[in-house]
Amino acid sequence: MDERRTSGPEPGSPPPVLAYDGDCGFCQSCVDRIRSLAAPALEAVPWQFLPEESTAAHRARLDREVLLLRGSTVVAGGADAVARWLGSSPSAGYRVAGAVPRLPGVRACARVVYRAVARNRHRLPGGTPACALPRVGAR
Repeated sequence: MDERRTSGPEPGSPPPVLAYDGDCGFCQSCVDRIRSLAAPALEAVPWQFLPEESTAAHRARLDREVLLLRGSTVVAGGADAVARWLGSSPSAGYRVAGAVPRLPGVRACARVVYRAVARNRHRLPGGTPACALPRVGAR
């Protein structure tokens, strides 16, 4: 699913927040590492700590991917969300690194890589059995 904005945010609306799985050691390690290196301006918060009204409609997606949320509205998901989050860095180099995965052609590849990493996050450094994605049909 592609969440493209047709217009900018409402004036005075809060900035988007990267919602990630706070129960996943791999996700937490990745967020911590990117924060320490790139210092993104946008906040990253475990979805479990966000208001229920922001996350309830997106719970199935939040089990599979990070979401960039503005209130309860999904701005971007998966690789696109990570790229936008990284692109909010004050460092020009990290802003470029966040822009590259959003380029046509590269975007499709970034999404495939993101899905493969998400499916295997319990096997990656920092991952635990709790990081495993729920099986299709399981809840």
